[in-house]
Amino acid sequence: MIKKEAEMLPKILIVDDSRMVRASLTKQIRHCFRIREEADGEAGWEALLVDPEIQLVLTDLGMPRLDGFGLLERIRDARLPRIQELPVVIISGDEDNVARNRALKLGASDFVSKGADCAEMTARLESLLALADTRRDLAKSTGALAAQSPVDPVSGLATPAYFARNGEQQLAQAQRHRLAISAMVIEIDHYGQLAEWHGRHAAELISERLAKSLASKARREDTITQASGARFIVLSPSTSVEGCCALALRMQKSMEEMVMAYRETQIRVTITIGISGSEHDDAQDIEALIESATARLRHGIAAGGNRIISYEGEIDEKSVTGYMENAISIDRALLQLRVGSTGEVVDRLPDIVATIEPLLELLEERLHIGMPLRKLKNLNGKNKGNA
Repeated sequence: MIKKEAEMLPKILIVDDSRMVRASLTKQIRHCFRIREEADGEAGWEALLVDPEIQLVLTDLGMPRLDGFGLLERIRDARLPRIQELPVVIISGDEDNVARNRALKLGASDFVSKGADCAEMTARLESLLALADTRRDLAKSTGALAAQSPVDPVSGLATPAYFARNGEQQLAQAQRHRLAISAMVIEIDHYGQLAEWHGRHAAELISERLAKSLASKARREDTITQASGARFIVLSPSTSVEGCCALALRMQKSMEEMVMAYRETQIRVTITIGISGSEHDDAQDIEALIESATARLRHGIAAGGNRIISYEGEIDEKSVTGYMENAISIDRALLQLRVGSTGEVVDRLPDIVATIEPLLELLEERLHIGMPLRKLKNLNGKNKGNA
């Protein structure tokens, strides 16, 4: 019975290169916790990967192979949520404020001094474990709600599950009716460094700002989801790659012009965007379409970031303008309306009407809605006569 109760105790990983420190800490808290010891950050990281029972990490900062800063950074950047969300407590010695601030920005949960008494240390560790349990329960509840809802309650964007379902439907419709469909994968440049320099909270605020900007600039029919803290995906039905490039260019300029003030510091942010489209990418499912855009995103990041990459390579304002000048009338008009150039569309209305005239005639033939076809046909002649 005693053994069974011991197995139910929370498990803590102690990482310190001093055997004496590890032994001292173990002696203080072993009555309340199960203990696993490792002598450096690299061994501690390997223990986290293979031991899912670990619920808290107690680590020193100065260690060989991988120090406490490196271990903390790996934990917070881990892909496994069970590792990424672990409370990490720094064993504090004579570190200066710079070291402590750096640990906080990397995501340290708390500090305990090597000379702390048993009662204080136990109370603080138990408090952190209770908080972690509460957060996990909240995350499960939020996940369950998100699975039933198309909208993420935090970001206000589409949930990944809804995005995947809707994306397959949109792609199937585009293939069935031979329509264009495009995707953008957008990533905040140097997101990890932003979190290290300014703190994770500042990085999350930047991510929220980008989410709001995307929601305000995308069309109603576009679907947007947040794939990670730094990455967003936009699916645009009935949109060519070139039209998607125009939107991407607006997003890039918007982020370049944005200066975020945080704790008396001005933070400038850039983004890199990869673009794919059904006209140029042989994508049989939505995952393949997204992967094509992601591959171009990686190319842009490798080139230094702050870039837009499509099937033609890097996109800039000149290449988008060239597309707008050479596109057929209706496609160009739709693109110009999307980027706000309404006046140019008005100037080209006769050409646009002439282009879609067969479609208008078909609609009238099938629906009999009294469309003024003769008046629309005369529009082109009148404008030519006035020229």
